[in-house]
Amino acid sequence: MEQKLSEKETMCCDILEVHEDLLKIVQETMPEETELYDLAELFKVFGDSTRIRILFVLFEAEVCVCDLAQALGMTQSAISHQLRILKQNKLVKSRREGKSVFYSLADEHVRTIIAQGREHIEE
Repeated sequence: MEQKLSEKETMCCDILEVHEDLLKIVQETMPEETELYDLAELFKVFGDSTRIRILFVLFEAEVCVCDLAQALGMTQSAISHQLRILKQNKLVKSRREGKSVFYSLADEHVRTIIAQGREHIEE
């Protein structure tokens, strides 16, 4: 059974012992700093509930900014700002049809990331 720690209590080793074999594995498998930075930046994008709401709309249909604004009760300007961030991070794509621009998920990875996040918080 896992013990709960008080706020002031931390779990530390009682002795200093470095496990060289484990550290070697970690050093060999750790991604480059630039990749870790890019991954952290991607997860920051998911840190905004408005962007998550936009993605949920896009799970169901390809829509224009007007549709998103109406569905979410927001201004087109606010939606456009969030779509720009989502597009820069390759989470959504757009296509022009006449005077309208329609947005959709960039690929199925986006749906998978959100699904796994929901699964995690429901545990």
